[in-house]
Amino acid sequence: MKETATERLLLRHITENDAEDIYEYGREPNVGPNAGWKPHDSIEETRRIMSEVFIGKANVFGMVLKDSGKMIGSIGFMPDPKRNNTKSLLLGYAMSEKHWGRGLMTEAARCLISNASLELPINLISCTCYSFNDRSRRVMLKCGFEYEGCLRQCEQRYDGKIFDVECYSLLLKK
Repeated sequence: MKETATERLLLRHITENDAEDIYEYGREPNVGPNAGWKPHDSIEETRRIMSEVFIGKANVFGMVLKDSGKMIGSIGFMPDPKRNNTKSLLLGYAMSEKHWGRGLMTEAARCLISNASLELPINLISCTCYSFNDRSRRVMLKCGFEYEGCLRQCEQRYDGKIFDVECYSLLLKK
């Protein structure tokens, strides 16, 4: 997908030069655990994760504040491991808790969903969250996702705790 912008954000591909900003939000105590990953321990860990998850991925973007140029999160599409459907993708996102509650994630997600419906050969976008993650659930509902159900005791997090995962999907009109 192409890089794009919203009213307050630039959504651009992530490069190795973004390591400091990603480390800054990746080490915050509530960002990773809400999505299933542990807070980053070092900039080296961040760089390793970036090379595995972000760098060179056509449908993954950094969320950069237009007014400051600071990357405050990431958002993008990847294959959904729970679906055997080549016309569907999973939406994932994370953002610095310093910017929670301002509507930025919803703004970014709506933009990417709109672009995906035009640029990608898909007809469904899925998104999941732990049952306790009310903020993520609100983003999905504001973007038009519909609740599909709950996979009980579905996922073991990095700290050994096991959580239910709520599943949502959005059918694209083509």
